[in-house]
Amino acid sequence: MNISTYDMFKSKIHFGHHRKYCNPKMKKFILDYFNNISIINLDKSLYLMEYAIDELFKVYKNNGKILFIGTKKILKESIKNLAIKYDQFFINNRWLGGTLTNWDTIKLSIKKLDYLNKIFNDDLINKITKKEYINYKNNIDNLRKNLDGIKNMIKLPDALFVIDINKEKNAINEANKLNIPIFAIVDTNSDPTNINFVIPGNDDSIKSIDFYLSIIDNKFENK
Repeated sequence: MNISTYDMFKSKIHFGHHRKYCNPKMKKFILDYFNNISIINLDKSLYLMEYAIDELFKVYKNNGKILFIGTKKILKESIKNLAIKYDQFFINNRWLGGTLTNWDTIKLSIKKLDYLNKIFNDDLINKITKKEYINYKNNIDNLRKNLDGIKNMIKLPDALFVIDINKEKNAINEANKLNIPIFAIVDTNSDPTNINFVIPGNDDSIKSIDFYLSIIDNKFENK
């Protein structure tokens, strides 16, 4: 990867959180503070990012499956598009409890979605009441929002790529229980302890998030 710290600087990777919100375990990745805002050490961040994405690429190259997780509104489409482009999985709406640790139950919900997708068509409205049709539609819409990104996942993923580990803490906890490797963008207000591949950086800016996803995109294109 031909990336420089200046590229990261332009993408606002260096901006962390206010000093009072910083997690002590992220201190080693903080270069300094400016107006009480933590400034992430881009030399360390670049090194760890290159290492993490090289390892993530190995999973992909060996035909492993990666579950991309990011439920913030600003990145929903970006996460989805990247995952679909490389035939991977994604969750960009809401993490359903037990998605990993109770996978058999989640698979039943996926089967339900598959069934509803098959029967839900324009002819259906002529066979049932309007109220029943609306209930069907609401049900299938909710299932699609939460399961569309994993509907073709036949087994547990080989790795997770997570943006904002505080927001996605339930996913982190489940992956830890099952020893599934976690690659994550870790901001200064987060605890990196249970993350296998830490990428210190800004997880709040759309510019920084797009930067990370573009790096993965460029790497995966060269499979």
